[in-house]
Amino acid sequence: MSAAGAVRGRRIARLVLAAVYLGAGVLHVMRPGVFLEITPDWVPYPRDVVVGTGGCEIAGAIGLLIGRVRWAAGVGLALYAVCVFPANIRHAIYGLPPGEVQLGWWYHGPRLALQPVLVWWALFAGEVMSWPFSRSVAHAQEAREE
Repeated sequence: MSAAGAVRGRRIARLVLAAVYLGAGVLHVMRPGVFLEITPDWVPYPRDVVVGTGGCEIAGAIGLLIGRVRWAAGVGLALYAVCVFPANIRHAIYGLPPGEVQLGWWYHGPRLALQPVLVWWALFAGEVMSWPFSRSVAHAQEAREE
């Protein structure tokens, strides 16, 4: 992959991830009840946590687009993806919310299996790491800084 292609690929990955987290964050803030159903019982102040995580998603999405804070946004969104994993497990096991169409394992299996990819994606989009594109992305960034 060329250096320019690597930079373009990272930019696209960043924009897509920012859009996903922005959308999810708005949903968390505007419709917290949906997410309360999958929040584990041991989470204190669940409504506040759901709304707060929505704010974190929105802030992370915006942060990915701002060069000065991109690295911190990438780290924050990667940590966020790790922290919400228990809610994803609860959602898969209990098929919440009750009384609505259930998604089943065709959805939950890949979602759980791809959680590490989401962590990597945040770190890649946030320019925390370049793996597996180390040489081409690093070279393109050095050329851009010159």
